[in-house]
Amino acid sequence: MHFAYGWPQVIPLLEPGPVASQQQQIVYLKVIGGLLLIVSPSHLELWSSSQHKVRLGRYVREPDSLQSEGLNLQAIWSPDAKMISVLTSKFYLHIFKTNQVSSKRLLVGGKQPPGLFLTTVSLVINEKAPFSDENFPTSNLVCDSKNILVGLSNGCLHLMSWKGEFYRMFEPHCHSQAISNPTVLSHSSDDGPSSSEGGSRLSTSNNCCDRASIVQLELSWPMKLLVVIYSDGQVAICSISKRGLKQTDSIKAERWTNSGDAVCASVASDKQILAVGCRRGVVELYDLAETPSLLRTVSLVDWGYSVEDTGSVSCIAWTPDNSAFAVGWKFRGIAVWSVSGCRLMCTIRQIGLNSVSSPMVKPSQDFKFEAFMGGAAAVQWDEYGYRLYAVEEGSMDRVVAFSFGKCCLNRGLSGTTYVRQVIYGEDRILVVQSEEEDKLKIFHVNLPVSYISQNWPILHVVPSKDGMYLAVAGLHGLVIYDIHYKKWRVFGDVTQEQKIKCKGLLWLGKIVVVCNYVDISNTYELLFYPRYHLDQSSMLCRKQLLGKPVVMDVFQDYLLVTYRPFDVHIFHVKLSGKLSPSSTPVLQLSTVRELSIMSAKSHPAAMRFIPELLPKDGTSANHFTCSSDTSPGQPARCLILRTNGELSLLDLDDGHERGLTDSVELFWVTSGQFEEMENLIDEVSWLDYGHRGIQVWYPSPGVNPFKQEDFLQLDPEVEFDREVYPLGLLPNAGVVVGVSQRMSFSACTEFPCFEPCPQAQTILHCLLRHLLQRDKSEEALRLARLSAEKPHFSHCLEWLLFTVFDAEISRRNVNKNAYLASSNCTSTSLLVKTCDLIRNFSEYLDVVVSVARKTDGRHWADLFSAAGRSTELFEECFQRRWYRTAACYILVIAKLEGPAVSQYCALRLLQATLDESLYELAGELVRFLLRSGRDYENATAESDKLSPRFFGYFLFRSSYKRQSVDLKSASFKDQNTHVASVKNILESHASYLMSGKELSKLVAFVKGTQFDLVEYLQRERLGSARLENFASGLELIGHKLQMGTLQSRLDAEFLLAHMCSVKFKEWIVVLATLLRRAEVLFDLFQHDMRLWKAYSTTLRSQPVFAEYWDLLKVLDEQLSSLSITEDK
Repeated sequence: MHFAYGWPQVIPLLEPGPVASQQQQIVYLKVIGGLLLIVSPSHLELWSSSQHKVRLGRYVREPDSLQSEGLNLQAIWSPDAKMISVLTSKFYLHIFKTNQVSSKRLLVGGKQPPGLFLTTVSLVINEKAPFSDENFPTSNLVCDSKNILVGLSNGCLHLMSWKGEFYRMFEPHCHSQAISNPTVLSHSSDDGPSSSEGGSRLSTSNNCCDRASIVQLELSWPMKLLVVIYSDGQVAICSISKRGLKQTDSIKAERWTNSGDAVCASVASDKQILAVGCRRGVVELYDLAETPSLLRTVSLVDWGYSVEDTGSVSCIAWTPDNSAFAVGWKFRGIAVWSVSGCRLMCTIRQIGLNSVSSPMVKPSQDFKFEAFMGGAAAVQWDEYGYRLYAVEEGSMDRVVAFSFGKCCLNRGLSGTTYVRQVIYGEDRILVVQSEEEDKLKIFHVNLPVSYISQNWPILHVVPSKDGMYLAVAGLHGLVIYDIHYKKWRVFGDVTQEQKIKCKGLLWLGKIVVVCNYVDISNTYELLFYPRYHLDQSSMLCRKQLLGKPVVMDVFQDYLLVTYRPFDVHIFHVKLSGKLSPSSTPVLQLSTVRELSIMSAKSHPAAMRFIPELLPKDGTSANHFTCSSDTSPGQPARCLILRTNGELSLLDLDDGHERGLTDSVELFWVTSGQFEEMENLIDEVSWLDYGHRGIQVWYPSPGVNPFKQEDFLQLDPEVEFDREVYPLGLLPNAGVVVGVSQRMSFSACTEFPCFEPCPQAQTILHCLLRHLLQRDKSEEALRLARLSAEKPHFSHCLEWLLFTVFDAEISRRNVNKNAYLASSNCTSTSLLVKTCDLIRNFSEYLDVVVSVARKTDGRHWADLFSAAGRSTELFEECFQRRWYRTAACYILVIAKLEGPAVSQYCALRLLQATLDESLYELAGELVRFLLRSGRDYENATAESDKLSPRFFGYFLFRSSYKRQSVDLKSASFKDQNTHVASVKNILESHASYLMSGKELSKLVAFVKGTQFDLVEYLQRERLGSARLENFASGLELIGHKLQMGTLQSRLDAEFLLAHMCSVKFKEWIVVLATLLRRAEVLFDLFQHDMRLWKAYSTTLRSQPVFAEYWDLLKVLDEQLSSLSITEDK
């Protein structure tokens, strides 16, 4: 799969002349054979699309030619990249020829990169095309090796040759059977929206008479298909002859899509999928197999962008391996999607949703740093899928190149481990690594310059089974990277390196298996190298293959090689001697099984051995044995993923193949694959990922050895987000690792930096539930204890209980009678087993009440019948002093045990929270107590009404504005006893704080509980609030408040305001002095000079108060000036 990284690069183009500037659009963009062709209205440019982006050739038309023959309108490049055909706006056909000048090699950095030559572009044919104003070209050009097709304004096609010959105009012939038997082909039942949503159907009705103009052609030579898009939005799927486009009678419109708004299309030949871009901004994916149907629709609607934001789809381009496709919109943005609908990359900043993949855009931010803000006119992948070239709408001066990396998957001739997730670009490797606190990060590894400069680009990267070594192959040779020591191992002899043309890589223990293509003999062979030495002298074995392999796999000491059409060969590998530089090991291959299977299905894209299920204490070792006469039993099954996404299980004994599921992009075989003792996914046979999300397959006893369980049916939250693509597994953590896109912006760059961001999704709760369903409680407990220290453990337990309880509720609601009958059974329910499992961990109390918060209060009785009595759980929290968790149980107790019990528990908890200075929690308890005590009869309804806010506060910080509680309000007249209990507790705590002059706590207490401090001060003026002595009070309160901090000053201001409201002079003087509030003191002393004299004398007489003498000086001056004014 493809992920964008780094900053986009800009390829500058020649400036257009004054005549060409009238047409603000690049005409054609194409990559073939390492060359990038760009056709603008006035000239052609050839660039290198390899490691070094260099302009290799150009052809600039003269102004006279532009004036007389018109601007370049459409262009096409021959499949062999030797000829370029251009159709001008005045209907002239120009055919150019390209020639590499081998004598003019380029120097880059003082060196000669391989295959980089200057290229000449010369005009060889200039012919006037027989088009008229009624029948003129309106579409792009498509071609084979001999002929060119163009669509006309009258709905016909016109055939031309690469020799400049013009043939007749014709209409695509409609299939005779389609006319006599018009039918509508149905949609896939579960893969995409219904036809009413998009209005897209594949039909076989005759639309040839519509005579709408043709706006685009798309040719798929491997599938022998021609896709014709008309201006009215109709799409015709035509078959073509095996002999080429010249056989016009064979071009038959066999199927049509009646979407009515198609504007562009692109065919994934390997996947047999047609992507159709629509005016409403969506892309429809059609299956072009035997029974075509609409697979799914992808768009940016779920990310907050409609067609008004993006405009219609303007261009679509599939990656070379057909695993993803890029989409450009006319008004704004480019995005890359996987076949399953996962958004891998998007240039549009996220503003509609709170997305992790794209930053929020503030209204004040400048949008000029967003790439392709004005839309995209064309997109094109390079031949390796490492670069996406794109042209901005209305731009002729540059082409933007986005860098992409590909993830290591078990596809074709290369395999990978699951414990190390790797993304590789054209010249670097991005390794996912777990840092401190189990956070996932990506670090870049650059290949040695001496290797990558001569063997660009990277073609294969395979991590070893333990994830500590990376085998990397470019165009030639092989290098090995030691992740621990951060060192590279290369071939010492460059001539040996250049003889290896790697087509696939595998790890066989500590041995690297290379599938090598020999150019001279056109054959394939397997080379076995030890990882400690890359040299011909250290090669362990060379195995000649029967033909071109399509799939390889290895498990323990067995090697699988598959040829086309479907011939499977299995070899046993035996190594004699110690594998070390000091010894001479001998490796032998023996064929143990050959299968030749006749199948009409698509070709396999990946195959993996399925190991036999062994007991935990089995004697078979899950690793490659260096020297042993006895080896583990060879696998009897193999999992097959075909190019069309079909997943099946092959029995290697009898060749029987059983279909499992479809629409799969990748899969991971997990059982028997890991050596770690703490393998949390050992109970799983394999997992697969597709448009349905992640599915897990478990082994089960009986005739059917495998049982499928869909994550989405029982655990919707396990489905990876549609912008997070899964890469692999961390078996010791029980999580699936995925990658999403982030963008970082800088004011000094025009484009953002694209950053792949690794994310982890746990599957532990699904594994635990599976074990409990199979009555394997001890295994489930062992599995849970292995991951108890993981940061996601509490979350897993919560979702385990929630999914089990939710399924239990759903089951009861579906069939209540069946539930009543089953409730009499003696077997322990899954809910009880789950509670018994979680009870072994300290997270139990939090997990239970958190699940209660997520479910309807009507079902709490069922939950706590299995989890335990709510009052007992509350008491356990209370004894452990887990007061926040205990507070969450208050509403449950009110619902299940009644308001009287809940009020008693809340009063106990209120006193405890006050003692621990948890004043915000205490405030919520006060509000609950006063509300719940209004009427016992309405207690249940009131608790349900307040549940969301109450639980929301206890588990998360409350964001709503608290309302003050008036303990004297008329609504409490009939509950004096209940109100008095709450009031007595609060006043007692306030007296305790005031007596000890814990003023910061007093402020927090008043704010948290909304305690009426004014009333309390008026009543306790001569009681606990009284200051015996000014000097001692000033010193004590100054020490308690610590006025050097901002929070202490805010607390003092809060108290001063309340003291002023009750005119508490003793406190006003002290607090105003601490705050140096001269205006407050002046206002007080100007009416009471005796108090001023006593105040002044006290501060001056004690050196400890010297810091306030400057305040005295200010007050003295103000009061003196006041006396002088009064005397006058």
